[in-house]
Amino acid sequence: MLSVDIIKNLPDFSLSIRFSIERDILVLFGPSGCGKTTTLRSIAGLLQPDGGRIVNDGEVFFDSTNKIFIPPRQRRIGYMFQDFALFPHMNVYRNIWYGVRDHDQEARQMYEKLTNLLKIGHLAERSPGQLSGGEKQRVALARALMAQPKILLLDEPLSSLDTETRREIRNELREMQRIWNIPFILVTHDPDEARFLGDQVLYMQKGRQVGLATSG
Repeated sequence: MLSVDIIKNLPDFSLSIRFSIERDILVLFGPSGCGKTTTLRSIAGLLQPDGGRIVNDGEVFFDSTNKIFIPPRQRRIGYMFQDFALFPHMNVYRNIWYGVRDHDQEARQMYEKLTNLLKIGHLAERSPGQLSGGEKQRVALARALMAQPKILLLDEPLSSLDTETRREIRNELREMQRIWNIPFILVTHDPDEARFLGDQVLYMQKGRQVGLATSG
């Protein structure tokens, strides 16, 4: 279980949020600028909160009282940025393998599994500039999962896609979460996307939780 209970002082408001998530999908939903991405960055270790605790399966990532702050590279957290952040000078194959330390048999099997599931094996030699939006999203997802993270964070991963591609990708996201069986935390301001993807939907406004809905 991932437990987050943090405070972060921002220019326009103070973010104060608390939630726990098991191995399912939590959606952070709210208008732009309400603290959703700040929450993701705090979990990833890209931003240090001003107070509170972040704990995953008993491992303390952050604890302000005990002055604990685990750097991002040690947290084993996958992060899909809003713009996908693919390296333009690398082909698809190298992008997916980026950050993987051991190119052993297990890693090669993981690569085959991901590229087959996401139907991107034929794109291996292409550069990001030769990909469609949906293809970039799938490559970014494969890269994030290739490192076998304990948690996957997704910052508005479908916002730049057309309607049909969004439907395809959100189905794939749910399937990937079911297969990997790790917490997915996804940011969106699209209500349909939130309802479809979220096992839990946490509603945010100006840094505060204003509601929580659970599917089923």
